[in-house]
Amino acid sequence: MERVLIVDDEKEIADLLGVYFENEGFEVSTAATVAEAWHKITSESISIALLDIMLPDGDGFSLCKKIREEYLFPVIMLTAKSEEMDKITGLTFGADDYVTKPFRPMEVVARVKAQLRRTNRYNRSQEHEEDSYMNDGLVLNVKAHECFVDGHLLNLTPTEFTILQYLYEHRGEVVSAEDLFHEIWKDEYFEKGTNTITTHIRHLREKMNDTEQPRYIKTVWGVGYKIER
Repeated sequence: MERVLIVDDEKEIADLLGVYFENEGFEVSTAATVAEAWHKITSESISIALLDIMLPDGDGFSLCKKIREEYLFPVIMLTAKSEEMDKITGLTFGADDYVTKPFRPMEVVARVKAQLRRTNRYNRSQEHEEDSYMNDGLVLNVKAHECFVDGHLLNLTPTEFTILQYLYEHRGEVVSAEDLFHEIWKDEYFEKGTNTITTHIRHLREKMNDTEQPRYIKTVWGVGYKIER
């Protein structure tokens, strides 16, 4: 059974979300502080985490960054509707998605399910998938879920790995940001936009040391992204 960790110091919100997730068959853990959340993360088997930004002893951004140093499970940030920078900052620290407050509980459930479907689908070994991709010093090992550039292991988030794998599966083709968004998150329920994909691509390039004159992910202006054959 999948376990969702809800980190929010507003008990009413955490309890409400907990009821919805339990009704959908999830196990639920809650935490009101960074310290409590980290204890749950290190002592329980967490499948996905929802992180509020403002917490009594810290913030969701720093907690997300700490999670990404050791864990690969998906992270969704809970952000204020008017704070666009919160969304961008969350993605910068390794979050996979964000939900704006006030939100509808079923929207949160839908986004969690989408993240878990994507993670589980790409973590499973499928017969038709190639085991690895190699290109000019980059090695993408699908089964091990590892990426190396010039022999150095990269610390990619699940979303970053999925984007890179999808681009390699379609190497030689131009993939639009909208197609990437739809392929990764699936649900048309989500609001469209390219900022999320653009941010993830930028982080990928930074981690791959591929920002100045990209060797791997090429931008086709006005169209999308491609990896050469």
